[in-house]
Amino acid sequence: MSILFPFQLLFGVLGLVVVYSLFRSIRIIPAKSALVIERLGKYTHTLEAGFHVLIPFADRVKYTHSLKEQAIDVPSQPCFTQDNVKVEVDGVLYFKVTDPKKASYGITNYRYATIQLAQTTMRSIIGKLEMDKTFEERENINAAILRDIDEATDPWGVTITRYEIQNIRVPDNILTAMEIQLRAEREKRAVIARSVGEMESRINYSTGMMEESVNKSEGQKERFINEAEGKAAEIRAIAAATAASIEKVAKALEKDGGNEALSLKLSESYIQQLQQLAKKNTKLVLPMDLTDLGSVLNSVQYMLHKSGGETE
Repeated sequence: MSILFPFQLLFGVLGLVVVYSLFRSIRIIPAKSALVIERLGKYTHTLEAGFHVLIPFADRVKYTHSLKEQAIDVPSQPCFTQDNVKVEVDGVLYFKVTDPKKASYGITNYRYATIQLAQTTMRSIIGKLEMDKTFEERENINAAILRDIDEATDPWGVTITRYEIQNIRVPDNILTAMEIQLRAEREKRAVIARSVGEMESRINYSTGMMEESVNKSEGQKERFINEAEGKAAEIRAIAAATAASIEKVAKALEKDGGNEALSLKLSESYIQQLQQLAKKNTKLVLPMDLTDLGSVLNSVQYMLHKSGGETE
């Protein structure tokens, strides 16, 4: 064995170490990743996506971070509402690292700290609400938790992008009471809707009856008016015909033989009226002598002559 063999072995080992260190100093960082570099135990810079070469034996990668958005489960935990009802609430938290240096040196474990902060914030916000509101205002609860956590995690280089409550569990007895209450509310709404429908139906019926009554009264009014106008026209026509007849009779009496014709007409009418009265089964008071027709006609003629003389 040569005396130089130990030195050759030492240099060989040193050469391998140097080659390995040079190889290790070459870093290709993928997208959405970051490496925190320390030089001789002190932070120097942060490497992001791309090709980088470190100083052998001086630089080392202290922390590796993913800059992608991440989701972590917030375990279920008991919370007490404002009306002292115990509920179990769990959720999902979405975040991403925006400052690798702060995420490395601002806190020991930002994932664990973020989960704990989400749980405490959730308990605080649930405690300000009544149990019924926790179901109705889920979006508001998510927004409040997101706002509070995002402000608290800013020194850690972490940005909270979204928080979603997954489940809100209540005790069985409370759940049964809620179901009874909801059933009562539904029945109440059904009764109200039914009563409103009946009321509207009665209103519509009464409105229809009123309109029908108004229409009938208007129709009767028009009918009465038409009948009155018809009777008035009839009376006017009869009066006009009577006046014309009287005028003709008067003119006929002025002619020769008019009195004799009138006497004949009156005699015929007298006899016809007596015949009509005789047909009816009634008691009549008649002149003592039916042959006294001549005296009746003489009286009529006397009155006509008298009226004719006065007219002259």
